[in-house]
Amino acid sequence: MSQLFQDGLKRLIDGETLSRDASRAMMDDIMRGEATPNQISSFLTVLRFRGETAEELTGFAESLRQHCDRLIVENRDVLDTCGTGGDGSSTFNISTAVALLTSGMGVNVAKHGNRAVSSKSGSADVIEALGLTIPYDKEAALAQLEAYGMCFLYAPIYHASMKHATLPRKELGFRTIFNLLGPLVNPAGSRFQLLGVYSERAAEKMAHVLNQLGTKKALLVTGHDGMDEASITGPTTIFEVACGTVQKYTIEPEDVGLPRGRLKDLQVKNARESAALIEATFSGKANSSAENIVCLNTGCALYTVGKAKDLQSGVEMAKEALASGVGLRQLQRMRVQRNEGLADA
Repeated sequence: MSQLFQDGLKRLIDGETLSRDASRAMMDDIMRGEATPNQISSFLTVLRFRGETAEELTGFAESLRQHCDRLIVENRDVLDTCGTGGDGSSTFNISTAVALLTSGMGVNVAKHGNRAVSSKSGSADVIEALGLTIPYDKEAALAQLEAYGMCFLYAPIYHASMKHATLPRKELGFRTIFNLLGPLVNPAGSRFQLLGVYSERAAEKMAHVLNQLGTKKALLVTGHDGMDEASITGPTTIFEVACGTVQKYTIEPEDVGLPRGRLKDLQVKNARESAALIEATFSGKANSSAENIVCLNTGCALYTVGKAKDLQSGVEMAKEALASGVGLRQLQRMRVQRNEGLADA
């Protein structure tokens, strides 16, 4: 049992906030297995009720980055579309669809993700349901990125130290600080991010953390309907991190030339249904809400990496790519990888 962790926990319970260094030290104890499961559960529960500060979140993220087994991607910048999850909307895996379409358009994507913890379908679950390969070592991930411009980074492989928090997190069953931390600790050190967040308050804190950690450019998006994506059903608040600043603004679907859609057209019950809706979207057989939300978020991704001059231009590019079958071809190319055993561990 860690005395340092116990002391920090008492401070949290007493309503104190932690410095960046103290936060990093507490997370270090979790990562080294020096905090007990009960201590970890208490830590996660207190933070869920009290909320975490941007300074605390920065310290936690620094610890996870230090303990991460990094994937060295040379001579290229990569985009991550990993979001927080935990929004309770039961939507299909929009960020995974965006990763596939965006990478098919020539953007290097290192998609960080995991299996479902607090959602219907985690990104790893839908990747498998789509018939795609999850690379289970770094060499396979690099080969996948080289061949297809996209790789999937299965979080447990790169964050082995997180195993100490796995059981407490699952047993609690509610959204925890780790929902916020996952998108902040991409193993490939992504300098560009499209990051869906379940609340505006959390998005603002995460934006300041990414700014502190030196991100080149990121868009953190949260729908006013509670969706951790840029939403097609109503307004979306965006925090844009670039050049050492954080800018906040709000967009409506109509601002980028898209009609409003319906949340129920985006909802699924499991990974199989999510995969089916992604493939239908790429095949031109899905409802307009599904197609438009993929185009909206892909447009955000293209703007983030500088491939589009603004969000509306990005959405137009995404619509053209989707209509021309770019997403379907990328899906089929990567599906061949699994069938031929390429990059399998």
